[in-house]
Amino acid sequence: MADYHFIYKDVEGSSTQWDDIQRKLGNLPPKQPAFKPDPFTPAEDNDHKTEEDPEDDFANDPFIQEYKRHLFAKITKFGSIISISGSDFVREVSQAPSDVWVVVVLYKDGYSECGVLLQCMKELATMYRATKFVKIVSTSCIPDYPDRNLPTVLVYNDGALKANHVGLRTFGRRCTPEGVAMVLCQSDPVLNDGRTGGEGSREAVLEGIRKRFLEKVIIEHENDDDGSASD
Repeated sequence: MADYHFIYKDVEGSSTQWDDIQRKLGNLPPKQPAFKPDPFTPAEDNDHKTEEDPEDDFANDPFIQEYKRHLFAKITKFGSIISISGSDFVREVSQAPSDVWVVVVLYKDGYSECGVLLQCMKELATMYRATKFVKIVSTSCIPDYPDRNLPTVLVYNDGALKANHVGLRTFGRRCTPEGVAMVLCQSDPVLNDGRTGGEGSREAVLEGIRKRFLEKVIIEHENDDDGSASD
C-alpha cells in the first residue's frame, strides 16, 4: 500500500503527496509559487582602499588634521637663522612668546669670527627648531657697538635678557656647534627641539647635546675608517 504521506523537500518548504492530490481535486488552494531571491548584486565596498583613500578612517577628521598641523608647526616653528633689522628687534625678540627662547647674534659682514659662529648657529637652528635664532648687524641693534666685541650673542626669554656672550673665545678655543650649545645651556634650557613642549630641564637638554655630540663623533670616525679602507 502506497504511503501518500511521504515527505519531501523543495525550494518552497515541505509538502506531501496527499496535499498534491487534494490540490488536483480542488480541495486545497494552489501551492504558492517557489520563492526566487533577487539577483545578487555586490554592495559597494566603502572600506576598500584606493590610492586616493586615506590610510585610516580618521585621516579626514577635522580635529585630527588640526592637531597634526599644530604639532607639526610646533616642532618646525623655525629651523633657520632669521635676519632682522633694528626696527624688528622688539617684535621678533622682546615680544616673542613666553615659551620661546631667542638667540640673537650680533655680527658684521667681513669678520671671519662672525662667520664661524654663524655657521655653528645655522647647524644648531636646524636641530633645535623650537628655539628662535636671529642675527642682526651689531650697529643696527646697538649704535656705536664696538667691533672688538664681535660676535656677541644675547639670549632672551619672556622679554628679558637672560645671558650674553661676548667674543668667539667665549665658546672655547675651537668653536663647534656642540661647544656653542653647551655654553648656551649653562644656566637655562635654551635649546629646544620641540619634542619636550618647551618643558625640558637644563639637564635633559645638556644630556641631549652630549648624545648628539657622541653620535657625530662616531659617524665621523666611521666615515674616516671607510675612507682609509678605500685608499
